[in-house]
Amino acid sequence: MLTLTILSTSDTHGFIFPTNYVKPRAHMPFGLIRAASVLAAEQQAAPGPVITIDDGDFLAGSPLAYYVAQVQTPPDPMPLTRIYNQIHYDAAILGNHEFDYGTDYLERAINTTDRPVINANLLDGDGRPLFGQRYRIIEKDGVKVAILGLTTRAVMQWKNHANVTDDVHFHTAVSIAKELVPFLKKIADVVIVAYHGGFERSLKTGKLIESLSNGENEAYQLLKEVKGIDALITGHQHRKIATNVFDVPVTQPGYRGEAVGKITLDLVPADGGGYVVSSSTARVIETKDAVFDEDVAVNSHQLDKTVDYWLAEPLAQIDGDLTFKSAQRARMDETAYTEFIQRVQLTTMAADISATSLFNNEGHGFENPITMRNIMTNYVYPDGLALELINGKDLKAALEKSATYFSLSADQQIIVNPAFYSPKLRHYNYDMYEGIDYRINVAMPIGKRIEALTYQGQPVTDDQMFKLALNRYRAGGGGHYDMFSADKIIAENKTPMSQLIADYLRQHPVVTATVNHNFEVINEPR
Repeated sequence: MLTLTILSTSDTHGFIFPTNYVKPRAHMPFGLIRAASVLAAEQQAAPGPVITIDDGDFLAGSPLAYYVAQVQTPPDPMPLTRIYNQIHYDAAILGNHEFDYGTDYLERAINTTDRPVINANLLDGDGRPLFGQRYRIIEKDGVKVAILGLTTRAVMQWKNHANVTDDVHFHTAVSIAKELVPFLKKIADVVIVAYHGGFERSLKTGKLIESLSNGENEAYQLLKEVKGIDALITGHQHRKIATNVFDVPVTQPGYRGEAVGKITLDLVPADGGGYVVSSSTARVIETKDAVFDEDVAVNSHQLDKTVDYWLAEPLAQIDGDLTFKSAQRARMDETAYTEFIQRVQLTTMAADISATSLFNNEGHGFENPITMRNIMTNYVYPDGLALELINGKDLKAALEKSATYFSLSADQQIIVNPAFYSPKLRHYNYDMYEGIDYRINVAMPIGKRIEALTYQGQPVTDDQMFKLALNRYRAGGGGHYDMFSADKIIAENKTPMSQLIADYLRQHPVVTATVNHNFEVINEPR
């Protein structure tokens, strides 16, 4: 018997060090520098051949990754890819956030990485892989291993807001797997599917846990309908999963390098030659106690110092307070920080109305003086702005969609709708608005929660037209906001919002904190 070990990372998002960058010199329970040590230890301890895969989303998501792509001159992914090259992956999958800085930047990153890119369902106009190859065959210790690479459909939303070529054609993960897995099964002993996507159904009950309309996650359908997969690597949802689904071992190793996925396949000789899988295990190994990998530390030390210096740069003073203690409370009761972000968007886009989010629960507004660290840890996405021409009906629909963020507990307290934190955190899909007044009444049924909606003191009518400033992801309908679409966009500013904020602060070296409390969230049965 021979044991094949499959190790994986996913959704590291450029978090090399164990920090979320909110405070300097943090030592948190994640980071590529920890994951690299776990990978090295597992590779050394493995009783047989090892396959190591990165399942995507490494190129964007951290202040360090943003600095490399947007701040240093000229933009050059090599300082980041050189760090990842210390891990010697056998294959890399394209994540949707690989496209955040456009296909030109991604191509330069691929050209500087040691990892072979495997991509079967993102194709160019001639039906060839947009980047890399459809699959890779590796022979180790006499075992032929096929790796098929697939990417979530969510990547297509990036066409609406990133510098992505129009010559991108998407095929579903299931359709490509149905085509290629039977073929790969004939020429390889083991077929691994590495899918930068997650599960659309509960792994315990099979019950649908998200809409199938956009096909963002297909892993359950993939395993149910495609036979011949020996192991499935997943990602995108930032979950920690280690289980068997339809008798196939599955892992998903969280995000930011907080865990490493590990699948072992016990192989026995097959009749007629080659090997077949006789048994398997799946687990995730948390990295929180891992020491720092020396090679990663050496190759990232200078970049870390440079980024830290940039983050500490003071940009403006505050007259008042732009901090908040609770992100959850801030989503229900407007803060001066939120109003400031809206002010930047309204000014930049010359809009009537603005919409923005608190993207996670880690940021707590701007300290005094405001630094790049404050900006990068509160506005975490490298997205620009769009100006969308909408009517009052669209506005009401968007507000109602946003209002689904709230629910009521058994004792009638306002809480977060579980769909916004399970299976994946989606706080970024709750928007707050400026330029209008409104009330969210959580006691009312979904679709009928928006009350007292006015613009300049007058009730909003369905046919009233507005110029709305919002991020380009949302403007393209991202987050299932179907009332927004690319054809309603009348102007764009592709400069990342973090840079727009910094530019605004340089022009306004003293910021006055104000808050008009133009919205409220209540629980009042009618």
